[in-house]
Amino acid sequence: MKIKNSAITLGHQPLSGGVAWGLVGVAAFSLTVPFTRIATRELDPLFVGGARAVVAGVLAAALLSATRSRLPTRRELIGTAIVGLGVVFGFPIFTSVALTTTTAGHSAVIIGLLPMATAIVAVTLTKERPALQFWLYSAGGAVSVVVYSVVAHGGIGAWQSTDLYLFAAVALGALGYAQGGITSRTLGAWQTISWALVVALPVMVVIGVCGAVRAQTPLADVDAHTWASFAYLGVVSMFLGFFAWYRGLALGPMSQVSQVQLVQPVMTLGWSVLLLGEHISVAMALCCLVTIGCALGAVGAREVTSTVSRSAVRSVPPSRRYPSVAPFQSRTDGSRS
Repeated sequence: MKIKNSAITLGHQPLSGGVAWGLVGVAAFSLTVPFTRIATRELDPLFVGGARAVVAGVLAAALLSATRSRLPTRRELIGTAIVGLGVVFGFPIFTSVALTTTTAGHSAVIIGLLPMATAIVAVTLTKERPALQFWLYSAGGAVSVVVYSVVAHGGIGAWQSTDLYLFAAVALGALGYAQGGITSRTLGAWQTISWALVVALPVMVVIGVCGAVRAQTPLADVDAHTWASFAYLGVVSMFLGFFAWYRGLALGPMSQVSQVQLVQPVMTLGWSVLLLGEHISVAMALCCLVTIGCALGAVGAREVTSTVSRSAVRSVPPSRRYPSVAPFQSRTDGSRS
């Protein structure tokens, strides 16, 4: 299977379909940071990061059971474990901790690195060879975010105490996104996030319980707005949003679909103003624009010249490769998609 003209010839799916599904996922994710900020005002960040994955994990287990989904192959199981490390554990936990001491708007700017980071990880995992300009634009976007972070906090020392969590979230989130897109090609989009949640469920239960024990506010005293925000994080941000996002990445091209997430920081900044009443500084807005410009430049400069390994697809029987039928629709072999 070769990549030609920046399009993945997998399942003969059009690029527009991947972009459309990606936009649906981004719209769902754009509310994650503001709602995490609301939830962590009363709930312990470990509880928010862990328990929201528990909620999603229970829903995932029920869905897998109801649809009688097949077990992942060994390769797919390793992929779902990596997805779990990135988007079930890493991104939720680190962003929850960071948002106890910083604003949603500031976090959105740092998380604006995620599309470029995802593209870079995807390039690494799929053995693609982008042009030199791709790396130059990517480095420019990274430098702009680091400079903004240091200036906004008044020094490197302050930056290390807060934004380090956000950069860790971006790194692990990028790994989970890219690996999820690859695994979804054979396992399916909603199946990939569902199995990742199930695999990570025991660990996330322990984290959630620890967060509940150390919480300063009793869970019974938490108000309805906080619980509503938490419910969104568990059901949409941690579960349903990935149905669309991983389907878009699987349809691909992954590096291009990942750049759809460029609109997420802008959307998140808007939600932060509307829901939290936060002030968006000129520096914050300029940094967001520079990051978006660099990422767009990276996409425009990227030239794919290599091939994706055939073994990753050939290791799975044709009947088990990424389904072209609608989600949850039965297939002719009696299994579920």
